Amino acid sequence: MTAENQYVTIRPMKSKSIALIGFMGSGKSVASKKLEELMSMERVSTDDKIEEQQGHKIIDIFFEKGEDYFRRLEHDFIKSIAETEGLIIDCGGGVVLDPENIKVLKQYCHLIYLKASVQQIFERVKDDHHRPLMNVPDPVGQIKELLALREEMYEQAEFIIDTDGKSNDEVCQEIVRVLKNE
Repeated sequence: MTAENQYVTIRPMKSKSIALIGFMGSGKSVASKKLEELMSMERVSTDDKIEEQQGHKIIDIFFEKGEDYFRRLEHDFIKSIAETEGLIIDCGGGVVLDPENIKVLKQYCHLIYLKASVQQIFERVKDDHHRPLMNVPDPVGQIKELLALREEMYEQAEFIIDTDGKSNDEVCQEIVRVLKNE
């Protein structure tokens, strides 16, 4: 049986959306794309939608208008989409910085934290120069600091999936399994 054939396409028992949270590089985007295919649900990326609405890349929004401005856009988008049923929402890594975002996502979605270690995150994002929080002299130190600040917020999720050392297929299998057992 190949990796592709081991999946069974499922639809969630409930029409509740699925929101993926976690630090940048934890695997939210790749997992959400695979889950869209596996679960026949529409995928929405908060970052992609904000870029589309603003006509600018996230990195440009950060540098031109600041992180506070970006976080307000993110909050407004979360509020506008959270009640929509049947979505896979790929949330930006800092979405948890606003406690209201967590509250809204938990109320309307299955909230899943994709957890990754500092080293795994660094390996995944080290060559991506479009990440505004990585353009610093000590990216590993930056990851450690930000992850330490956010960890408690991420862990408010309904489910926590460790992504270290796992393929995207393995992560998605685990997500499907926990949702089936929900």
